[in-house]
Amino acid sequence: MKKKVLVLTGGGDCPGLNAVIRGIVKRAAQTEDWEVVGSIQSFDGVLREPTEIIELNEKTVSGIHYQGGTILGTTTKGGPLAWPVKENDGTWSFIDRSDEMIRRLKHLGIEAVISIGGDGSQRISQVLFEKGLNIIGVPKTIDNDLSATDYTFGYQTAVQIATEAVDRLVTTAASHNRVIILEVMGRDAGWIALSSALAGGAEVCLIPEIPYEINHVLSTINKRFKDGKGHVIIVIAEGAKPKDGDVFSQQSDEVGNANLKLGGVANKLLKDLKAAGCDADMRETVLGHLQRGGVPTAFDRILATQFGVKAMELAIDANYGKMVAYQHPSIVAVPFLEAISKYNIVKPNSSLVKTARGIGMSFGDQ
Repeated sequence: MKKKVLVLTGGGDCPGLNAVIRGIVKRAAQTEDWEVVGSIQSFDGVLREPTEIIELNEKTVSGIHYQGGTILGTTTKGGPLAWPVKENDGTWSFIDRSDEMIRRLKHLGIEAVISIGGDGSQRISQVLFEKGLNIIGVPKTIDNDLSATDYTFGYQTAVQIATEAVDRLVTTAASHNRVIILEVMGRDAGWIALSSALAGGAEVCLIPEIPYEINHVLSTINKRFKDGKGHVIIVIAEGAKPKDGDVFSQQSDEVGNANLKLGGVANKLLKDLKAAGCDADMRETVLGHLQRGGVPTAFDRILATQFGVKAMELAIDANYGKMVAYQHPSIVAVPFLEAISKYNIVKPNSSLVKTARGIGMSFGDQ
């Protein structure tokens, strides 16, 4: 009998997920010992009644490497460690079904699991590994916030989309002598904002790692305008915050989603600038989920394929409890504990920040 490896995608969707799935299946097909199955919507497919497990073969994954999203579906809610249960009075409680899930996987003949996901998903992977599950991780997030890998797939695509938005906003800002504020994703890391601001030539970039002062932002705007003419592009990360201020967020009301909902910081900045005395005509644009969807770039397709092949090879070698990672120029494997031990943020003294300051970009801190 062939050994079975179960593949699943968890957390937010991300360009390149399908390329990872294809890489796993194509690598498994080079052996005579392994077959691949997929769980629908992360671990939920295993825990549902009836289970939602599908066969993955070369025909199933043919041509999916350039498609956005994931053919397996994904979810940011619940999971084996906090499965939502609706009580008779209408309230919700959460139970740990991880032991039950591991028993189900054994019953299904699953030899190994490959979990494709971000920081939260890999933290779940570590817990499951400690419980005895043969599991391997693949880092996925547009936020690029996992420190054990130089890049996560999906990040470069998100940066490309944000950069194209800056390019388009520059022309309309110049035509109307406007300040346009572009809000991008990234949660607590400013990689997307910084990279797209630098690539697109924005005048101001506000990121979580460098708290800003509204008067410094206003000063930069005023220097760009003369007799009411001029234009400014501000790229702001959703997790950016003013000095002595908090991140603009709200608690999610979705059952099973414990993450704070970020977003709306561009509108807040616009209002704060007006209150500070900014006379320029201002507009805001929020990219939102446009950054997550669509066709992955060539870089992300290649990186995702490398990750998929490496993950399958770890399964073949029975090298579990590891997450694949890109550490230039190699694709390596690192223990989960190392992968999740440190958050990857933009260092204020990094070469990328120094480059941005070197061309006159303002971070609103001076």
